[in-house]
Amino acid sequence: MGVQGRLLRMLALCAMLLGGCATPPGQSVDRIDARVLSAQSDNAFTSIQAAIDAAPGGQPWTIFIGPGVFEERVIINKPGIRLVGSGKRNTTIAYARYAGEPVAPGSEETWGTFRTAVVEVLAPDVSLFDLTIENTYDYPADDKLPKGHPDKIRGTQAVALKIAEQADRTVLQRVTLLGYQDTLYAQSGRTYVLDSEIAGHVDFIFGAGNVLFEYTDVISRPRAHPMTFTGYVTAPSTLIEQEYGFTFLNCRLLREIGVPDNSVPLGRPWHPTTTFDDGRYANPNAIGKSTFINTFMDGHIAKVGWSSMGGTAKDGSRKRFMPLTDARFSEFGSYGPGAHSNTDRPQISAAELPLYTKEKALNDWTPTTLSRQAHRLLIQ
Repeated sequence: MGVQGRLLRMLALCAMLLGGCATPPGQSVDRIDARVLSAQSDNAFTSIQAAIDAAPGGQPWTIFIGPGVFEERVIINKPGIRLVGSGKRNTTIAYARYAGEPVAPGSEETWGTFRTAVVEVLAPDVSLFDLTIENTYDYPADDKLPKGHPDKIRGTQAVALKIAEQADRTVLQRVTLLGYQDTLYAQSGRTYVLDSEIAGHVDFIFGAGNVLFEYTDVISRPRAHPMTFTGYVTAPSTLIEQEYGFTFLNCRLLREIGVPDNSVPLGRPWHPTTTFDDGRYANPNAIGKSTFINTFMDGHIAKVGWSSMGGTAKDGSRKRFMPLTDARFSEFGSYGPGAHSNTDRPQISAAELPLYTKEKALNDWTPTTLSRQAHRLLIQ
């Protein structure tokens, strides 16, 4: 392609980027820097991690991932990495690891929740487009076992995507995250999620990060046995000094077949056990925040709205953290069978609504997103 043709293509891509050509100087969106294909090729990597490892640090780098299932854990530890898949129905990054799994055969050490993620984002300015990330640990098989069964696993948390404390300005667009317990762990930083899908059941969106979800489907999954609450959509641990936690704008709370009516609270307050000078106990400053604005809620959402969550007290005993006093939970404009108005479901006022714009929630960061047309042109 000649210089003129490349210039025209770049201008076309910029025109199709949502919000205009907001790309920072020096960041190219008109080319693929590396390719990952499931079949052997002289001009492509066969693993996503190899393509990331080969990327130069300190500059934006776009990696195209072809169709297929890539069974690997992926660590993104360089800023500016952009993973562009062939579509969330076509490109899948899959791996099975759960919290109670030994790190090696016969080892007493287990991975723990925070080392189970299929994809870990450990750097700023990372973007994921048009792909699926799935933790394939078979939670349903364990869930079917009765309580006390000798084969029942302790530690069934299995993260699909972890956005770690080193991350900031992370973008997910047209991305599907699949798991069961603890699907998305947003530990820190700002994240923008657009036109995506997240599926799970127990605390499947959790952490202290600032995440704005727009036009995203949040899908609750069934459990093997009847229970009052089959899961919880969010478990935020937002620190009190942080103004925004999990903000859902114009999203949909949906369910898979088998999730009963009135069985899924919108969230519960997670106060992580933290080491302090005077001991190790539930962080009293983790006053989690989840806000749902103009969100459709199917009938599985619990009428009570929110639930409590246990934690470790200073004296080592267990205590309950309550949703109305130990968290910042609220709604505005909820609609659908699961939308209810009662004293257990706090509402923000119309006067407060301007505080929850995209610009406010993301602290004036403008994410660079990719339209469907630009995606098709980019991967040609």
